Amino acid sequence: MSGSGELGAPRRFRTADGGLTAEMRAAFESDGYLLLEDFVAPEDCDRLRSRALELVAGFDPAEHRTVFSTASRAHAAAEYFQSSGDKIRFFFEEDAFDPAGELRQAKVLSINKFGHAMHDLDPDFEAFSRTAKLRRLAGEIGFRQPLLLQSMYIFKQPRIGGEVGWHVDSTYLYTEPLSCVGFWFALEDATLENGAMICLPGAHRQKLRTRFLRRGGALVTETLDSSPWPDDPRVALEARKGSLVVLHGQLPHFSGPNRSDRSRHAYTLHVIDGVCRYPDDNWLRRGSDMPLRGF
Repeated sequence: MSGSGELGAPRRFRTADGGLTAEMRAAFESDGYLLLEDFVAPEDCDRLRSRALELVAGFDPAEHRTVFSTASRAHAAAEYFQSSGDKIRFFFEEDAFDPAGELRQAKVLSINKFGHAMHDLDPDFEAFSRTAKLRRLAGEIGFRQPLLLQSMYIFKQPRIGGEVGWHVDSTYLYTEPLSCVGFWFALEDATLENGAMICLPGAHRQKLRTRFLRRGGALVTETLDSSPWPDDPRVALEARKGSLVVLHGQLPHFSGPNRSDRSRHAYTLHVIDGVCRYPDDNWLRRGSDMPLRGF
């Protein structure tokens, strides 16, 4: 299934303090996503973006040149990726390098993303991630013991921003029972032209199809259900700067490549419920000196 075709518009809401109305709760339960406009102040978006650029500036690409791609999945074989659960590590766009292995453009325009523990390791990311507003929102959508598992800063670079294929987050961040929810913050305007997400509303009720896990010292994808994604109406989650998109862990979503001249910076925070079991074969691991914490 591709990301093309006729697309619907999302329902849009606002909350001043993270509290949800009955209509908003029903929308999340029905659709599997919730688009909350003006959730984060523009200056807070700018502050996080500036900090991200500082971190990239301090990264030496001569040390690691791991490419992140949902098409080739070559990153899954790299120890640099496999051990990133409690670190801050940088991953390049697939088209960042020329045939000689040199960057085609400036380093800051070549990074696909970095992750996966900025919310615990960097004060600016921690301040953005741990707020009373987010803590209340987590409780409103059903978390009993929310734990901040993973963070990612995604650049979706101009002209070379890669496609992210259809997937659900619970494939990668698995608990028993399933509990993963993604908090996706638009730090810049996200449009179809620069790679806004597309989702299948309502499909979060279906069974988990795959798991990405550790097996025999490698990261592998295990098929649980080979059924294709439903051919249901899709919604384009175009989001203005400062918007928060809450994504149910089983909601299928996709984003096309960015061939425009505008980047689409976003920050994603993945949360699981501490009352659920986090299996030892999950790909994302942390050292005992960095236990998961809540908001």
